[in-house]
Amino acid sequence: MEPLIIEPTDESPEIILDKENGRFEFGGKSMPEDVKEFFGPIHLWLEEYAKEPNDETYVKFKFEYFNSASAKQILDILAFFEKVKEAGKEVKIDWYFLDDDEDMEEAGESYGTLVELPINLVAY
Repeated sequence: MEPLIIEPTDESPEIILDKENGRFEFGGKSMPEDVKEFFGPIHLWLEEYAKEPNDETYVKFKFEYFNSASAKQILDILAFFEKVKEAGKEVKIDWYFLDDDEDMEEAGESYGTLVELPINLVAY
């Protein structure tokens, strides 16, 4: 499975989806003009990954900011990893936030209540 790497811009996040090397990273700012267009390839990649996932999947979210349209996309991304866990594989999620960024900390907590995944909150 080919990795999906998307370089960050001022409006869109960095995405690293690399099954072979076990890297699943999302970070930066997410406020793309067309969220469906931006996140579409990510959802397709994750759909394929969920069919034959690694035994252990470690996911790192390190957003500085995301808008409400991106928030829904992030929830959809977490749902793919939820499917991986339901298939009996191990999934670990680290949600990074700046020490003083209560909004991002609360976002991680909220996602933890919406999906059946352990989300580890990491202040930095």
